[in-house]
Amino acid sequence: MDKEKILNHLKKVNYPGFSRDIVSFGLVNEVTFNDGKACVKIEISTSDQKLPIILKNQVEEVLKQETEIIETEVNIIVKSQSAENEETAEENKLSQVNKIIAIASGKGGVGKSTLAVNLACAISRQGENREKPFKVGLMDCDVYGPSVPLLLGSTEKPQLIGENLLLPNESFGIKLMSMGLLIDEDSPVVWRGPMVMKTIQQFASNVEWGELDFLLIDLPPGTGDAQLSLAQTMPLDGAIIITTPQKAAVDVARRGARMFEKVKVPILGVVENMSYLETESGEKHYLFGKGGGPNTAKELKTRFLGEVPLNQEVREGGDHGIPVVTSNPECNSSQAINKIASTIIEVFEV
Repeated sequence: MDKEKILNHLKKVNYPGFSRDIVSFGLVNEVTFNDGKACVKIEISTSDQKLPIILKNQVEEVLKQETEIIETEVNIIVKSQSAENEETAEENKLSQVNKIIAIASGKGGVGKSTLAVNLACAISRQGENREKPFKVGLMDCDVYGPSVPLLLGSTEKPQLIGENLLLPNESFGIKLMSMGLLIDEDSPVVWRGPMVMKTIQQFASNVEWGELDFLLIDLPPGTGDAQLSLAQTMPLDGAIIITTPQKAAVDVARRGARMFEKVKVPILGVVENMSYLETESGEKHYLFGKGGGPNTAKELKTRFLGEVPLNQEVREGGDHGIPVVTSNPECNSSQAINKIASTIIEVFEV
């Protein structure tokens, strides 16, 4: 029996609490087969003492179904020494960050990155009149589609401090780091799961974020490697779910939000983007349906943070690298985003 055949069997084992298998998550480190004995080594990062036992039993059960396998040896390694060192480094680099918030969506195309950028700017602007203004950062973990640099008008390469420490760019008062700042504009990111996870770990441990009141993290859509890695390696204070009103987006957003429940990250609320188009006379046209956001929040038993209407200025701001809450804070979309930002600040009583 060859390694590939054993790996195909292991693909039947989902990581506990997820619908994705341990092979595609990059957790299987070693597979061997000699004289009827299959040896599998799996490395995970978790504080749940029951999880390694559950995982080992599931792997053994799957391997026993193969008649060529007479004996199994399954080793579950929890946090290698290097992983512990990396985690310590991440904690040190993020030790001055007060609140870390994930901005997530179940599917693409709902305006998640645009909202993340504008929320970061709105939170920063609302702290301007405080005795101590808010310091805000934005970590772009949407590795395959890094759009934050474009949306914030920041394209210069980050400065390197020493041998492996990056200084985040700053735009409109927001510190930012993105894969889009590290690769050429036309270069595709063709990576498997482990490389994605490693990048997110490096954004935490090899970026000098400094003192921040809020660090917003723009996640890729879905519930894959990036989300799992983030939940395992960073102390998230909560997640905000972005959806649009139509059923297709709402259903996926609800399923995606359940992932945060599985990893015990509180859901701070739901934002409905592209809620309606408002004419000059004030009439609202609900092009994508109505009520999807509030219904999602109700089913998830969390707060509904608000509706953000369709507005051409939002798109224009993104194209020109000037967030709409900065270019036109009085337009209806900016007012909605500012209200959401106020609620987030109030949630944490900052």
